[in-house]
Amino acid sequence: MSAVDTTTPPKVPAPPPDSPQRPRANRRSGGPAVPWLLLAPCLLILALVLGYPLYRLVTLSFQQFGQTQLWGFKPAEWVGFGNFSKVLGDSEFWQVVLRTIFFAAGCVIFTMVVGMLVALLLQRVSGWVKTLVNIALVASWGMPVIVATTVFKWLFDSDYGILNALLSKLPGVEMVGHNWFASGPEGLAVIMLLVVWGAVPFVVITLSAGLTQVPKELEEAARLDGAGPWGVFRYVTLPILKPVIVMLTTLSVIWDMGVFPQVFVMRGGHPEAEFQLLTTWSYDRAFVVNDYGQGSAIALLTVLLLLGVVAVYMRQMLKIGEVE
Repeated sequence: MSAVDTTTPPKVPAPPPDSPQRPRANRRSGGPAVPWLLLAPCLLILALVLGYPLYRLVTLSFQQFGQTQLWGFKPAEWVGFGNFSKVLGDSEFWQVVLRTIFFAAGCVIFTMVVGMLVALLLQRVSGWVKTLVNIALVASWGMPVIVATTVFKWLFDSDYGILNALLSKLPGVEMVGHNWFASGPEGLAVIMLLVVWGAVPFVVITLSAGLTQVPKELEEAARLDGAGPWGVFRYVTLPILKPVIVMLTTLSVIWDMGVFPQVFVMRGGHPEAEFQLLTTWSYDRAFVVNDYGQGSAIALLTVLLLLGVVAVYMRQMLKIGEVE
């Protein structure tokens, strides 16, 4: 064998001709109709449960419908926007709207602040303490609203309330016989406390789940860069929790704008003027004054107001999605 033969590189076989690529299987085997088919049962249930009541609410708001129409002695009279004109022209309506907005805002702010503090605290306690707190949260969350309202009504009772007795033991404080519902602001503060007490467990559990998704490496890096506890929370934890906070805030606004049983039961089924919210005022117009047309108009205006809140929520979520 010559030197030329030993230095010549071996021949590499030519690659086989390109075989035609098989078309990839379509991952969405069912096409665009599959999501709608999966959603069809839920949409059907929503249509059956909410469709007819919403239809009746809209039609009643444009009709003169009272007790005579309810019993069939007289047909309902179409009045167009007459009910809305009466409601919007009533000064009491705007007072109720402002009271409802302030009440809901107070409930939402206190719920989110207390819920965030408790959720952060649960990240820094031992396992058995966290278990006990979660059991207490679930128990309070699962308590029926009527039962919780009755308990709070007893706690703040002017004659037998335990809160007045405890406060009276403080030096210089005399609260025996104090009526917390003698004025609207104090009474609404008590009802606000009741609403916050019932809403905090859901917020705490949801935020605790969100806090588990915060990378510990980012928090440690922020501490190494000199950030304190507030800096870590503001620049690391809060941005990651923003979608959860936006969702919880929106749901809290919707729920707190629709508060009814707490006010109704706390005031014995007859809320005074200074305790009226949009929900109780709509009920009062419909079932006490027997003007179902105006009651429906107030309820429909409340729905439109809540749709505005939902629109703000959707806009915020779309912004967050674009950033991500």
